Amino acid sequence: MASPERPALSIRKATERDAPGILACLRAAFAPYRASYTPEAYLATVLTPQTLAARLATMCLFVAETDRGETVGTLACHVINADEGHLRGMAVLLGWQGRGVAARLLRSAESELQDRQCVRVTLHTSEPLKRATRFYLKNGYSPSGRVKDSSGMPLF
Repeated sequence: MASPERPALSIRKATERDAPGILACLRAAFAPYRASYTPEAYLATVLTPQTLAARLATMCLFVAETDRGETVGTLACHVINADEGHLRGMAVLLGWQGRGVAARLLRSAESELQDRQCVRVTLHTSEPLKRATRFYLKNGYSPSGRVKDSSGMPLF
């Protein structure tokens, strides 16, 4: 139940009108890690209006939104091939972390991918995001052992 201290939260598919809130959420959530990223990798993570527009055109984005209209979390997903989906850009504002927002976003994206016949879901994360790594491990994801480079930043 919502209260003045804790507004109600809903998860829904994002639209173009959500772009400013998504960009603000990504920037705020990743600001503490900026020094750990190359400038190119950081920009690829927090996006620009143009790269977000491209993501909105090619992926399904979800937003966690309060009943006051504040975007407090986001996650994107898309189909890679006939049976594999991929997650990108999970972000939850600091004040909302540990309150189930990430789990609700994850369930929404996984459900979307399952509806699209995906039987496997992948994601990449980076070494500085230790809390995110623990979250994904807790939610059934496991390391593949593969490392990929993204703008000078190792992703696993």
